[in-house]
Amino acid sequence: MYPSRKSSMSIPSKAFQRWLHGVAPDVSTSDVCRVSGLKRTTLAQQLVRGKVAESSLVRISRALDVNPVSALSTFDSYADLRGTPVAPTDAELLSQVATMDLLRAVIARNDPGAPQDFELAAAPHDTSVRAWVEAIDDGGLRHRVSRATGIAPQNFSAHLTANKLPPELAVATAREAGVGPAGGLIASGLVSEEEAGWRRGARRAALDRLGTAELVSLAGERLQALGKTLHRQENERDRTERIWENLG
Repeated sequence: MYPSRKSSMSIPSKAFQRWLHGVAPDVSTSDVCRVSGLKRTTLAQQLVRGKVAESSLVRISRALDVNPVSALSTFDSYADLRGTPVAPTDAELLSQVATMDLLRAVIARNDPGAPQDFELAAAPHDTSVRAWVEAIDDGGLRHRVSRATGIAPQNFSAHLTANKLPPELAVATAREAGVGPAGGLIASGLVSEEEAGWRRGARRAALDRLGTAELVSLAGERLQALGKTLHRQENERDRTERIWENLG
């Protein structure tokens, strides 16, 4: 079952220490923190609590020139990441194209004078987590993830609204969708496309393969979702202002 407590979304400290000794046997914890930019107190607190955050492992892996996805795969909870990287679907690739880039592509398709070979913004973007889940959802994904992990559907939805997905949940979601296990880690910003084995230029190639009508529809869906988010934020801001006014 998927742990409901945030503190469980991490790597056992003993397993982490075994991994660290294996990849850098002669490097002290102080040196690891120095080269990775991780605060010594932060890592020390995580070790004392018995859980090391995945983000800490990723930072340390990069500093030691170890692929973060390979590093994660050495731990049992991330066994899905082992082996040859699974190529993403076009839907996954497109989910990691920012809304503004979709709009630029729409303009480029309809205006020969507009820039045609613009560079895509790096993944992830402001709604990358929700976009990724929607791209791989066959209609029953959220219920399957809930059954498989034990997370309440409303909590899963809250993660999507916040554009954040705990690493274990991201991998579990990919597993239930039958796609490559690293897509959610990219969408949540834990690892990069290159680190996860996505081919360079794959997002652009998927965008170029997309028909114009499909491109316009996708951009329209993103704009509609953006509009709903902005309305919600405005309503929350108005509600907060009214509360402060009532408090005098």
